[in-house]
Amino acid sequence: MRSILIFLLSVLLSIPVFCQDELTLSKAIEIALHKNSSLKKSANGIDSYESNVLAAYGNFLPTLGAGGSWDWTRSETKGAGTIIVGGIPVQSLSTTNQSRNYQWNVNSSWTLFDGLSNIATLSQSKSDLKSAEFTLERLKQDIVFQTTSLYYDVINNQKLLKVKEDDLKWNEKNLETIRERNKLGAATLADVYQQEVAKGNAELQIIQTQNALETAKNNLLYYLGLDVLTDYKFSDELTEEEQNILNSDLYKDYDNLSVLVNEALNNRLDYKSAQLSLESSLDAVTIARSGHLPSLTANGYYTWRGDKLSQIDNSKTLSFGLTLSIPIFRGWAIDNSVQYAEVNAKNKEIDLNDLQRDIKRQLNTTFLNLQAAQKGLKVSESNVASAEENLKIEQEKYSLGSGKLLDVLIANSNYTTALTDLINAQFAYIVLSEQLKYYLGILDYSKFE
Repeated sequence: MRSILIFLLSVLLSIPVFCQDELTLSKAIEIALHKNSSLKKSANGIDSYESNVLAAYGNFLPTLGAGGSWDWTRSETKGAGTIIVGGIPVQSLSTTNQSRNYQWNVNSSWTLFDGLSNIATLSQSKSDLKSAEFTLERLKQDIVFQTTSLYYDVINNQKLLKVKEDDLKWNEKNLETIRERNKLGAATLADVYQQEVAKGNAELQIIQTQNALETAKNNLLYYLGLDVLTDYKFSDELTEEEQNILNSDLYKDYDNLSVLVNEALNNRLDYKSAQLSLESSLDAVTIARSGHLPSLTANGYYTWRGDKLSQIDNSKTLSFGLTLSIPIFRGWAIDNSVQYAEVNAKNKEIDLNDLQRDIKRQLNTTFLNLQAAQKGLKVSESNVASAEENLKIEQEKYSLGSGKLLDVLIANSNYTTALTDLINAQFAYIVLSEQLKYYLGILDYSKFE
């Protein structure tokens, strides 16, 4: 027998133990910031905006070019009659001529005035670059908030599952007690059946909560770009920071909605990006209107020519000039460009005003939800304490034979519901605190990069 036990122990020790990877909120956010495809594309796009700025600066500089050419020509003329040489007629012969031409030149062109188009183009490219940078940073805040929401959804359901499991254990234990009491004649068969139904409902609640938990995990892992089939471990213990949030009075800290709106308009990166987009569209109007104005360009050439390469330095030409171009009529093409640019600018202004109104709506809604969540959190904490005491009283009364099983089951259901409401209220309050930071534009992402 001892040898069998030793053999079984050695087999168990030889089985590899697979440890689950623990996925914390910080780790999840770091993964999201490094693997999000939209973020990568936006980061790559910054290079193109920087290139546009460099090209806009180039519009103020003269161009410089160099070139060379070589050509060879051969012409042949056949005799077509006679010519008189010394009074003697002579038949003309075919003649062949060859020529070579070598040329080397340096040229430069400098736009002195183009209707302010180059100035507006530089301003537009700078606005577009800064707008893209703000959009990129706002996207990082989006990712942090979305990851946080999805992560807390997992933890919320995980804690709810524990409540449902404890409820099932209570119902199973209570069913055993009632069966023993029934054998002793202290409980009716109806009580047994009633408790069996309660136990079945508790099992059903576990199945539904487990499904919600797995769905929440799948949503989080998919958003992070991780394998949804990999089993990760999540800690459902509240951190010190999360406990501090639950103990804080956020509604009191943010009791002035006007101040919140002004803070959001100063901090929101998407609002700043929209302002720069409007400025860029106004620069586009200036660029389009420049088509109605004359342009002035300075040109310069320096050319070397020669029949032979060794003689190319014998003929030189240096020239300078100014070219003035005055648009008179271009078939309304310029008017069309101006009209298009002005419409786009008006639409950008509408978008900016809509975003401002939406920011006010978001803050007002979050402010109201935060107020309700804070009150709901306090009520839920009180309900749990009351429901727990009521359950103890009903259990004691039933044990003494002065109470009904139905009252015990109702008290237990109320206690389970109170615990469920408390957990939902806690995580709703935590998520709303992060949502408020997100809508204020102060959600910090730099510590996760």
